Amino acid sequence: MTTTTETAYAAGAFAPSPGAAPLTRMIRAQALLETKLLLRNGEQLLLTVVIPALLLVLFSAVDIVDTGAGKSVDFLTPGILALAVLSTAFTGQAIATGFERRYGVLKRLGASPLPRWALMTAKTCSVLVTEVLQIALLTVIALLLGWSPHGNPVAVALLLLLGTAAFSGLGLLMAGTLRAEATLAGANLVFLLLLVGGGVLVPMDKFSGGVRRVLELLPISALSGGLREVLQHGAGTPWGDLGILAVWAVVALAAAARFFRWE
Repeated sequence: MTTTTETAYAAGAFAPSPGAAPLTRMIRAQALLETKLLLRNGEQLLLTVVIPALLLVLFSAVDIVDTGAGKSVDFLTPGILALAVLSTAFTGQAIATGFERRYGVLKRLGASPLPRWALMTAKTCSVLVTEVLQIALLTVIALLLGWSPHGNPVAVALLLLLGTAAFSGLGLLMAGTLRAEATLAGANLVFLLLLVGGGVLVPMDKFSGGVRRVLELLPISALSGGLREVLQHGAGTPWGDLGILAVWAVVALAAAARFFRWE
């Protein structure tokens, strides 16, 4: 009997198997944790959900900005959807990651088997989950305000995905290279500047020719303009705007992966 028992446990049945978990499992676990932290943060929810919703209601109800012919909500909703992506993927993520870096959270993650690009992937997945909730809420509000969307939903999804990738890369690049206080100030400043000059609330034709050509190369302008072309005017796939977003996404994510510092 003793011999049988010894043989049964000779293979080390109670010893843990050494080595890291599969990469996909690590990314999934980190993305779930990032999503929980994001949804629990009241300040980030104010930035990512409340502010875009209030802007949509306010500017749709009051003629503050001349949006041209048609209903204001038809012009504003695509821009507000772009603003939601900006607030979540760039501003909120940059600030949260910057302070995680300051408080040593990222330093501890750096000692784990999770590589930098996997952390960025998990954070981007968390952003996508939050954006789904944002877009659902803003869509309901816009429809109640009389919004009449048009166009191909596949083109809308491509614009939102590429916009998320571009802003996520830029946010992580800022958070991984600047001090937390500088990231906080810089991210909020960029948010305000792009809110005014990115075609979100103010039509691009309000700007002069030279300034407009420069602004149209920004990712927020490409995202808001592309969404507006599809959802308001019923255009096909806006390849030009998709191309601008793709370039920003590749460059931003590559730079973030190269220069991101754990501490």
